[in-house]
Amino acid sequence: MSKTKMHELGDFGQSIWLDFISRPLLETGKLAKLIDLGLRGMTSNPTIFNQAISQSQDYDSNISKLKESGKSTFEIYDELTIRDIQQACDIFRPVYDSTRRLDGYVSLEINPKIANDAAASIKEGKRLFAKVARPNVMIKVPATAAGFPVIEELTASGVNVNVTLIFSLEQYSNTVKAYFKGLQRFARTNKDLSSIRSVASVFVSRIDTLVDKLIDEAIAKDAGKKQVLEPLKGKAAVANCRVVFEKFRELFAGKEFQPLAKQGANEQRVLWGSTGTKNPNYSDIKYLTELIARPTVNTVPEKTLEAFLDHGEVRDAMGWDVAKAHAVLEVLSESGIDIRKVCERLLSEGVVAFEKAFDELMGSIEEKSRRLAVVKK
Repeated sequence: MSKTKMHELGDFGQSIWLDFISRPLLETGKLAKLIDLGLRGMTSNPTIFNQAISQSQDYDSNISKLKESGKSTFEIYDELTIRDIQQACDIFRPVYDSTRRLDGYVSLEINPKIANDAAASIKEGKRLFAKVARPNVMIKVPATAAGFPVIEELTASGVNVNVTLIFSLEQYSNTVKAYFKGLQRFARTNKDLSSIRSVASVFVSRIDTLVDKLIDEAIAKDAGKKQVLEPLKGKAAVANCRVVFEKFRELFAGKEFQPLAKQGANEQRVLWGSTGTKNPNYSDIKYLTELIARPTVNTVPEKTLEAFLDHGEVRDAMGWDVAKAHAVLEVLSESGIDIRKVCERLLSEGVVAFEKAFDELMGSIEEKSRRLAVVKK
């Protein structure tokens, strides 16, 4: 098979993961074909599982059997999702092996309803890691005040962690600190740290969606700002990512990580998440093309992946001077659009959205359980 754009990205130093999972994707051979095309991993969340379960009949038989066996709604969810994650991990296992554990990971999120309870999240993260029982599973933990101790403890326990819902530079820095602390604790009883892998998922497109809206509001209040602010539409998200990536380089070249690296510790790669283009005025591959950097991951929706395979171009997008990114954010700040406040708002909204998505998923399973029971009668 000739090389695809995904293969070229992998050779360059960026791994493409798919931000989607469903049973047909796993069982029809479609995922295996995407892996042949260069796909290197997969992420999931309650919204994705809700879409897969509620909008198809693919899970109906399993739901019916589990309900008849006396399983609760959460237990049904647990069995369905873990089965899919295990199957996906098995399909990705050759990638995991061939890349020497760099890629081939599948992410599963801790119940967001307990996100503010660090002790409960730690317990649940360890349970999920043990129950999936695959070395190439990653447990997703939000980058919140309650989440940082979870990241540290799971890392110290040898669990692969995907830190999610990162928007701000501060969140990112705290994420890396938690990762370092976890590695340092793990190192007390283990000489080799190479078995632990982690990614830091920085959310992208939502920043532009909100900042563009704030720009429009600022111009509506003061037309004199249009000349300065209009050209900055669609620039804030990538500028924020560029600043985060600068911090990545700084922290992993720093003194704190070097002793860990000598024991085989891996860099916690930055993962660009939420990279589907929401604004139709922007390129359909904007947040892939503009975020090509090594060593990073980009987890993309299937539609975005297909678009990049069709008309994407592999070239380093992080070679330009980071001062330009700082300048974009500074001009926005001078006009009353503070990226820190934007990120705080998006984090707050993201936590609520994750909880809502999980509630909707539980509701979908419960409704299907009742309907299928009635049909059987």
